[in-house]
Amino acid sequence: MSQTVLGIDLGTSSVKAVVARLDGTVVALARRDYPVSSPHPGWSETPASDWLDASAAAVRAAVAQAGSQPGAIGMSGQMHGVVLAAEDGRAVRPAVLWSDARAVDQIEEYRRLPEPLLARLGNPLSPGMAGPLLAWLAIHEAATYRGARWALQPKDWLRAQLTGRFVTEPSDGSATLLYDISGDSWDTELLAALGLDAGKLPPILDRSAAPAGTLTADAAARLGLRPGVPIAAGAADAAAAALGSQLTEPGTMQLTIGTGAQLVMPIAERPEPLPAHPVTHLHRAATDTGWYRLGAVLNGGLTLDWVRRSLGARWPELYAAAAVAPQADDPYFLPHVNGERTPYLDPALRGAWTGLGPCHDRTHLLRAALEGVAFAIRDALDSLDPTGQIPQLRLAGGGTADPAWRQMLADVLGRTLVPVEVPAASGLGAALLGARAAGMTDRFPPSHPLTASSNDPCSHRHDLYDGRHAAFRRKVRALRDSDSDSTTAGTYAGSAPYSAASLSG
Repeated sequence: MSQTVLGIDLGTSSVKAVVARLDGTVVALARRDYPVSSPHPGWSETPASDWLDASAAAVRAAVAQAGSQPGAIGMSGQMHGVVLAAEDGRAVRPAVLWSDARAVDQIEEYRRLPEPLLARLGNPLSPGMAGPLLAWLAIHEAATYRGARWALQPKDWLRAQLTGRFVTEPSDGSATLLYDISGDSWDTELLAALGLDAGKLPPILDRSAAPAGTLTADAAARLGLRPGVPIAAGAADAAAAALGSQLTEPGTMQLTIGTGAQLVMPIAERPEPLPAHPVTHLHRAATDTGWYRLGAVLNGGLTLDWVRRSLGARWPELYAAAAVAPQADDPYFLPHVNGERTPYLDPALRGAWTGLGPCHDRTHLLRAALEGVAFAIRDALDSLDPTGQIPQLRLAGGGTADPAWRQMLADVLGRTLVPVEVPAASGLGAALLGARAAGMTDRFPPSHPLTASSNDPCSHRHDLYDGRHAAFRRKVRALRDSDSDSTTAGTYAGSAPYSAASLSG
């Protein structure tokens, strides 16, 4: 039997265990869910012990399905959150997740920092990232913070339970708002300015494929594996997914639509100079070198699901509306019911239907919702690639399966869309990192040809959408200007979910 490797992908509400061959073929996949709690409005937490229990169950199921013991393990995980842990790795309070909004005041502290320091962070300010969350904990749960030995990213905490070793790596570190992007290290000046203890942060390994320990006997017994299996440092889920879907070459870009939408664009080198107030994210890639830029759209499938439930529509009916030809007098839908990140950085932004007339019916409302989400994605695309240098986008995610919806996206974005199918891309990327760390291979698998099918934009419809998109932007600005409650507009990124998890329907 061919050698296999295991990838553990720790998501926000579920963990996936992926068993793969060295050529990147997935041979087994298992998933286990766990709840996310909100003990106060705007809070988002999970007991870290739930992750370990669910991971053990998923690994046992996947390995049994594969019928082989893996030769290496890699890790992938949800980004930005914080796990406070004791010396022995025991979590001393529930993990605080990226979707948590409590650290708004700490964003104001960040905004008062000198611009050269802000530029070193390389990312928009968001209350759901590790830096603001940790600063909040240091103030509001001071005794717990002082008593903790470690402040860890979620996947780094889970890996520590398997190895007994506390480390991180650049793809997760660069997404914390605690990291000096220019120096590839923790930013000690920033930590001092925020009154945070740099000693609580783990050492940073040089790459995602670096060896990060071996499976302990206790962890092996829990997971049903043999002890001593090598474990890689692993990567943040977006970076691992890019690796798993073979999105590694500069000049390429992938759009993934699930709960939210993500546009990921690999780049060979860190941009210089770094802006002090970026609207797109910049993180280290899971490959040995390189970076990627990220446009994060909160209002993808999450918003479409809200629309269809509100209007009593099933998914096929919603997507069928995409086949209706656009008209100049169609109504508009502003999809920002969850706030927005790229490019608005406004958690208080809200949605609306507008331009309604007596000629419009339920189908017009459904179609406008799809068009509005497509316009939101175009806003993020224009921020990443304003001159249109990348003519073709890879298209992935459970929210991209319908042909009419794909064609509307191509027409709105003005780019050729090429569907790619990579099951459990983050878990597969994690597994491949494990293989590298264990010396089972000295390279990542070569890229496979993309599917021959594609959606090319129709020039006539794209021209019509160009004008409607410009009107859409004006309506967004007008709504923000008229909403007196949007006091935080333009100051920091939103905190609603933006993951690209698969969406049923």
